[in-house]
This record gives sequence, C-alpha cells and structure tokens, in this order.
Amino acid sequence: MPKLANRITQTSKKSYGMVAKAGGLAGSGRDLIHLELGKPFHDTPAHIIEATVDAMRRGEVHYSDLAGLYDFRVAIADKLVGYNKMEVGPQDVLVTNGLTQASFAAFMALVEEGDEVILLEPYYPQHLGKIEMAGGRPVTVTLDPSDGYRLDPVRIAAAITPRTKAIVLVNPCNPTGRVYSRQELEGVAQLAREHDLFVISDEVYDHIVFDRETHVSIATLPGMKDRTVSMYAFTKAYAMDGWRLGYLVAAPALMSGLAKIVATEVTHVNTFIQHGGRAALTGPEAVLRDMVADDQRKRDLVVARLNQMPGVTCPMPQGTIYAFPDISAVGLTSQEAADRLLDEADVVVESGAFYGPAGEGRLRICFGSESTERLTLAMDRMQKFFNAL
Repeated sequence: MPKLANRITQTSKKSYGMVAKAGGLAGSGRDLIHLELGKPFHDTPAHIIEATVDAMRRGEVHYSDLAGLYDFRVAIADKLVGYNKMEVGPQDVLVTNGLTQASFAAFMALVEEGDEVILLEPYYPQHLGKIEMAGGRPVTVTLDPSDGYRLDPVRIAAAITPRTKAIVLVNPCNPTGRVYSRQELEGVAQLAREHDLFVISDEVYDHIVFDRETHVSIATLPGMKDRTVSMYAFTKAYAMDGWRLGYLVAAPALMSGLAKIVATEVTHVNTFIQHGGRAALTGPEAVLRDMVADDQRKRDLVVARLNQMPGVTCPMPQGTIYAFPDISAVGLTSQEAADRLLDEADVVVESGAFYGPAGEGRLRICFGSESTERLTLAMDRMQKFFNAL
C-alpha cells in the first residue's frame, strides 16, 4: 500500500467520532438530537443564495482564477483589514474548499518529512491527521483546564526542539470555547520569532465571540505576518457548511507553495459559489449579528442547564458554538458517557477524549446545531440520564 494511503488509514479513526456512530442509526426511526457535529442550525441567508443563483443565470459557470475570483478576494481582503486588522490585499488571499482544504494546503506546503508540529491539547483531530499525512510528527502540549486552558508559553517552549517547524492554533478554540487574549497570543508569537517557527492559525470561528470578547488574529502581532498562515471559512458564521467555501491568508513567500497545492488538488473553487461568498461579506451585517446573538442565547440555555445536572460542571464558552462540560465526577469515561447518552437518551454528543487525552472527563456539546426547542428537549433528556446515575 502506498505511503500516503498508509498514513490515511492510520489517522482515519481520528477524523470521525460519534458522527459515525449516530450515522449508523439513520433510518432506525429513533428521534436522535444531534449535538455532536458543528453544523449551523440556520439555513444560508437568502441574499447569499440569490447572489449565487444570479451568477449561474449570468453564465458564471466556467473556470475561475486559480486563486479565486478577483472581486471576491478584494471583498475578503476588505474584511480582513476591517475586522481582523490585517495589512493585506487580494494578492495575499487564496480561496479554498472550506477551511479543511486550507489547512491541508498549509500542512502539505510547510511540513516536511520528520518535522515536528506542536498541537495544543485538547486539539482538533483533523489537524493531527494532516500533520501525519504530510510526514510530520505531532507534538502535543496539554493546556490546563484549571487555568481556563490558557496559552502557557512555558509549556509550549518545553516542547520545542530543533525539529519543530510550526505551532497550530485554533482561535476561538474548538472544543474548549476559549477566545485567546492578545497577551496570550503575544507569548506564542515571541516563541515563534525566537525559534523561527511558522504558526498555522485556524480562525474559522473568528466572528462567533460573546460577551464583548475580542478576537485577535496572531498574524497582526509584530513580526508574525510573514510566518503565519491564517485560515477562515464561511461555514459557521454564515451558515454555509454545505458550500465548502473558505480562504487562507499568507505572505508572498508562502503563497506560491500554498497555491500549487490547491491548484494541483482541485484547480480552483467552484466559480458561482464565490459570488455567494462575496454577497456574504458585502451584504447586511445584521444577518450575521442576529445569528451570533441566537448562538449566544442557546449557549446561555445549555450552560445553565448543564450546571444543574448532578456531577456536571460547565464553564461559559467565550466563543464558538460548543460547550465543554466536565463530567469527571459522574464515574464514567467520556466515551462511556457519550455512548450511553446515545443509547439511553437519544442525544448525540462527542466524547472529550476525541480531542486528545486532555479531553478525558469532558463532553463536547454543540449548542449551535439545533433549535431552542430541540436543545431544551436534549437538556431534559440529559438531566434525566445524569439524575439516574
């Protein structure tokens, strides 16, 4: 079997979790409430769909620019300048098939055989798998839950060796819900500068922050623009998960290699959906604000209910669409709890251990994937389950 196929086989178990188990029950007639997958509850806003359909009707159905439509990249750059405070232009943007392809391109372009890449644990499993596929070695740094999963430069520095190539960030963080402060990011940036490291920054939840928290892109810190690949998508904030539309931002010295990966893999992203992406960025901001406000109301509901359940404690997520409650006091492992909630309560949640050993004793619950009514029913079912333990 070819080397890459071997790597895919070895890492495939890290790419799925309770999604696969629940999927095996499709057609069973059971009323499963799905809180395991980060799928937005809202449908894509109408003005985005209309712009896409209009583009098809105009004949925008042929090949695009390899990097993405120029007007679309201009709109992306305007967003990055205005919201993320980056100093970039359309030439610094590469349109991708979601953040998934953006991260694939980043790891394939930057990581060579034997390179070490630091992952902060709990980590996003797809990033681990892609490091391995690129021939790299993931090195995990466990963040302390009692310290709110704060970025700890001392812990990160202890993991750096002469073979370290990059540090991976997910900010806001899936699964913990943390939004990293500027001070925390400055600690990581200092390590990257001192040890000549890249930072691969997954910022797919950059718009989904609560309680006046501020998202900071690490590429905006001194000396970081040329050593950071920042990655985004329309998936979560604009409820465009099925569209598979994202983008990455990188300095010219990195862009050539990144573009080669994307062009070789898919040539370019679907032409007409890029018009939908442009409409998302240039359309009414109230649509985005309303969806984030709805996520915040659901967060408040779910966290309050979880903290009423015996043996369960849940910190308040600062961002993302996930709660990460601690269930270590209930006497079950994370996977046992997730399996039994599926089997006995018809509620699908993800095991915290899916995100690495540091996630053991926790569950990841997506409060952004269902209506308020369905979330309330899920909490009722979970309350009954934990009451009976």
